[in-house]
Amino acid sequence: MKTLGVLGGMSWASTQHLYALLNRGVAARLGGLHSAQLVLHSVDFAPIAAMQSAGQWAEAAQVLGDAAAGLRRAGAEALLIATNTMHLVASEVERAAGLPVLHIVDATAEALRAAGVRRAGLLATRFTMEQGFYRDRLWQRFGVEAIVPDERGRAELHRVIYDELCAGRVEPVSCELLRAQIAALADRGAQAVILGCTELGLLLPAGSEAALPLFDSTDLQARAAVDWMLG
Repeated sequence: MKTLGVLGGMSWASTQHLYALLNRGVAARLGGLHSAQLVLHSVDFAPIAAMQSAGQWAEAAQVLGDAAAGLRRAGAEALLIATNTMHLVASEVERAAGLPVLHIVDATAEALRAAGVRRAGLLATRFTMEQGFYRDRLWQRFGVEAIVPDERGRAELHRVIYDELCAGRVEPVSCELLRAQIAALADRGAQAVILGCTELGLLLPAGSEAALPLFDSTDLQARAAVDWMLG
């Protein structure tokens, strides 16, 4: 098994979920007492979140790049960034560490393309929905168009993610808000929806009822990582 480096803590709630997915995936494939061979650097999210809000992406890239270089020294052979939003600096992290990042957009897009989806709704943080790094990669590399909620919908989702889910809170009213946003995207022609924030799968786990098929980026990232570790 190859050793995977995980950049986590953004938030701890989603990193905890991803850690479980990675270990369950390896155990399902290998059986017995097998678990994922990985090294984890969990950052303090508060300074990173402040950098995000201030648009200080270069500073955030420096923090993650330094952590990623440490993971390489600890034996990592590739990296997983355990947050969708911070894939905005994935290239900088790769350069700093000298290791490939198993990109969450690629794992998600491959699943969408395999399902024949060409127009997908994207639900995520405001940064992921409004900056081009996610939607551009989906379209330019995989031919998948991504559409996002209106201004009010984006603001509501961002609040739920940072004020509730990042603190480990799952509120029933927010589950209904998420379902309403999915229904609105269906009305605009989306064939499926990307849960493009690593916390959103906590609100609508696999098998949840929704107006569109759900593609949980965290789950798909974990599956791709297990394939890599055991490949």
